Amino acid sequence: MVQTDTSKNGGSLGFEAELFKAADKLRGNMEPSDYKHVALGLIFLKYISDAFEAKHKALLAEYPKAAEDKDEYLADNVFWVPKDARWSYLRANAKLPSIGTLIDDAMRAIEKNNESLKGVLLKDYGRPALNKVMLGELIDLISGIALNEEGDRSKDILGRVYEYFLGQFAGAEGKRGGEFYTPRSVVRVLVEMLEPYSGRIYDPCCGSGGMFVQSEKFVQEHGGRIGDIAIYGQESNYTTWRLAKMNLAVRGIDSDIRWNNEGSFHKDELRDLKADYILANPPFNISDWGGDRLREDVRWKFGVPPVANANYAWLQHIVHHLAPFGTAGVVLANGSMSSNQSGEGDIRREMIKKDIVDCMVALPGQLFYSTQIPACLWFLARDKSNGRAGKAHLRDRRNEILFIDARKLGVLVDRTRRELTDADVRKIAETYHAWRGEKEAGAYADISGFCKSTTIEEIEAHGHVLTPGRYVGAEQADNDREAFDEKMPRLVAELHAQFAESAKLEQAIKANLSGLGYGG
Repeated sequence: MVQTDTSKNGGSLGFEAELFKAADKLRGNMEPSDYKHVALGLIFLKYISDAFEAKHKALLAEYPKAAEDKDEYLADNVFWVPKDARWSYLRANAKLPSIGTLIDDAMRAIEKNNESLKGVLLKDYGRPALNKVMLGELIDLISGIALNEEGDRSKDILGRVYEYFLGQFAGAEGKRGGEFYTPRSVVRVLVEMLEPYSGRIYDPCCGSGGMFVQSEKFVQEHGGRIGDIAIYGQESNYTTWRLAKMNLAVRGIDSDIRWNNEGSFHKDELRDLKADYILANPPFNISDWGGDRLREDVRWKFGVPPVANANYAWLQHIVHHLAPFGTAGVVLANGSMSSNQSGEGDIRREMIKKDIVDCMVALPGQLFYSTQIPACLWFLARDKSNGRAGKAHLRDRRNEILFIDARKLGVLVDRTRRELTDADVRKIAETYHAWRGEKEAGAYADISGFCKSTTIEEIEAHGHVLTPGRYVGAEQADNDREAFDEKMPRLVAELHAQFAESAKLEQAIKANLSGLGYGG
C-alpha cells in the first residue's frame, strides 16, 4: 500500500504534489485519461460527504430532528448524501472486493437525491477491469485529505487538490489534456486584467471550469462576495462538462453550465445572455466547426467568418454576448492577429474601426499542454468611452489600443513547458490597469519592447495587423557608458586576436591530418 503523510493534509506548500505522486503510483498501467475520472470522482465524493457531515454535526447539536431532513441541507447549498453513500461507509468497506459496486451505488444515490448532479458522476467503478485493491488504497489515500479540518478550510483544501490533480492529468495527457484545461497562469492573466468583481461571467467553451474557479478566487482575494458574481457556461464535450460541474461544486460555486454536443455555435444554450465578463480559451484554428451551415447569423456583425477557421466566429460570438459595458478576454492562436485569409483581415478591420478591441497581448511560447502554436490574448470592450473596475471609473479609451509584448516573460518549469510567474502576471495586469486609467495602478507610460498605446490611425497604416511586436519596438539596451572612440578600437583588436587564434587552429588541424596521411 502507498503511504503518504496525512499529518500535512493541506497546510503546507507541496502537499498536493505529494498526494498526486502517491495517487499516481496506484495508477499502475491504467491510462491517465481513464484514471483521472476515477481519482477526481472520489475526491468529489469526499468533498460532498465532508460538507454533509459538517452540516449534519451542526444540526445534531442544534436541532436533532432536522439532522435527517433533506431540505435543511439543500437550503444551505449542501448536497444531500444518503447513509450508504457517505465517505465513512465507503472507507469502512474499502477492502471488500465489492467496493467498486458500493461506490457506483453511492454515486447513483447522490444523483437521485440532488437534481443538479444528474448525469455528472462516474458510475463505472464496479467494472471488472478496474483493480479493486488499487481502488481501496486510493480511498485510504483520499481519506487523509483535510483530515480533522472543518468548514471552509476543508472545502478549500479539497478544492486545491481537485484543481492540482486536473492540471497534472492535463500534463500527463499532453495534447488531449489541453482540451479540458487552460494553464493556471494564463487564466490568472485573463482574470487579473478583467477584474470580475461582480456581475455575470460567461465562458462559451468552458472546459473543466478553470476560468470560473480563478474568478471566484479573485473576488475572495479582493474582499468581494461570491454572491455578487453569477457563473454561466457551455461545453460540448460531455466528459469535460462533468469535470466542470464537479470542479465548481467542490469550490461551492453555484453555476449554470449547459451541455450539448452541438456546441455554442449551432445550439447556443444561453442565447439571450448578455455578460459583464467573458473569459474563453476556444480550440485554436478549428476547421470543422460547421461554418457552412451558418452563413447568415445575427452574431456576424463584423463579417461572415471563414468556413475553414473558427477564430473569428469565436470572437464575434463573444462580442454578441457582451453586455453594453461588458469586457472579454480570449485566448487565440497568434495567426488571428495578422491573417488575411478568407476575409479574416476584413473582419479584423471592421472590429478595429468599430473600436471593439481594447488590448492585445503576445504570450511566450510553451505555455500550453495541447499545442506548441504561439498564442495571444484579445481583450475586447463593448464601450471604451466609459466603464468601471470595482469602484474605479475608467478613462475614455476610444481610438486607442494597448499592445503588450510578453513573449520574454515566464520561466521554464520543465523541459517542455513554461509558466508565467506571479510577478509576470502582475506586470501585465498593472500595465493594462494603468492604461485604462485606474488610479491605484499609477500613471501609464510606453516601455520600448514591452508596451505601447497606439492610435487606430497608426494601426490602419500597418494594414490592421494587431501583432504587438509591430508596435512596441525594440527593447532598450542597457546603458553603455563606453565611448565609441574607445569601444571600436577595442572590438577591432579583439576581432584580430580571434582571427589569429583561428589561423593557429587551422594550421594545427592541417598538421594532424598530414600526420595521419591525409595531407592535401
